Amino acid sequence: MSDIQMGAVESRFADIVWKSVPIKTSELVKIAEREFSWKRTTTHTVIKRLCEKGLFVNNSGTITALMSREQYYSMQSMRVVQESFDGSLPAFVAAFTSGRKLSPQEADEIRKIIEEG
Repeated sequence: MSDIQMGAVESRFADIVWKSVPIKTSELVKIAEREFSWKRTTTHTVIKRLCEKGLFVNNSGTITALMSREQYYSMQSMRVVQESFDGSLPAFVAAFTSGRKLSPQEADEIRKIIEEG
């Protein structure tokens, strides 16, 4: 599942689904028409793609999540660290913070996350 990728529009649509699950496909059609000017068929195609990717399941017209938004984005973050920094979290943090100084509060929050992790 770590190779699940979405484009920008799919991500925006998935965020709507995550905020609303469980949700009927008929309701998603209305939301997508309002938010993206999509036709019903487009909405159903995107729902099907996201279900095939393993993010959601469509059970008799009701969409539920197979993984949370947080799980998905955590997985994507780990993929970036693995692919771009050879799996080195310290190298990622160094690159992420280069060019700017962490505030004492940010540094404390990071220490807390590390200690709890």
